[in-house]
Amino acid sequence: MRFTTKTEYGVICLAHMAAKARPESVTVKEIAEHEGFSTTFTEKILQGLRRAGIVTSQQGNRGGWMLTRPPAEINLREIVEALEGSTFEVFCAPKRRKYIVCTHFSLCKLKPIWYKTRKTLDELYQTITLETIAENVMSASAKSDFAVSTRGRS
Repeated sequence: MRFTTKTEYGVICLAHMAAKARPESVTVKEIAEHEGFSTTFTEKILQGLRRAGIVTSQQGNRGGWMLTRPPAEINLREIVEALEGSTFEVFCAPKRRKYIVCTHFSLCKLKPIWYKTRKTLDELYQTITLETIAENVMSASAKSDFAVSTRGRS
């Protein structure tokens, strides 16, 4: 599991937007300057999030970028999937297998572990909302030991 800078910046951009009063829009320039990101890269990230239906943009005088739903309804899993494709890439999955050479695929005892890893991450990331991220990341009193609520998990 490895997330790119695109995902890290994407989560931060969304947390910045979530910290704003809804439905106030924010500009790419505002986000980029506040977070120290390039405007070009920020625009590219937001376009990917728009394709996934997480944000929308509005042109004009009062234009900018807005969340399509309240932050409590957007979870980390859908953010990661929008920007990375999946939370954990299982290389022996049918879609990926045609691009790799695995000489012991039929004998591999590790496949169940990789699928369980993805399932576990998917379930965990689904419980972490953008609202929680914004409260923990964007607040002035943010702690370095980010507390994750794992509702319904034991």
